[in-house]
Amino acid sequence: MGWLTGGVVYVLIWWLVIFTVLPIGVRPSGTNDQGHEPGAPTNPRLVFKAMLTTGISAVLWVIFYLIVTSDLISFRGYSPPT
Repeated sequence: MGWLTGGVVYVLIWWLVIFTVLPIGVRPSGTNDQGHEPGAPTNPRLVFKAMLTTGISAVLWVIFYLIVTSDLISFRGYSPPT
């Protein structure tokens, strides 16, 4: 696996993880002021969620890298039995 492939895989994992982390701890504001969406979170904590996503993604990427480089699962050279 080259560095470009590894980077692309990391970015894909990061985006998948961010969408699973975003709903954590979301509480709607509940205000009904003009021009304010009542379902908008009061404190979204985006920096914390981005750091959490980066850490989780790094662990998942290392696991993916170890699986690919150890040939635990072969992605090439499969020939069906005859």
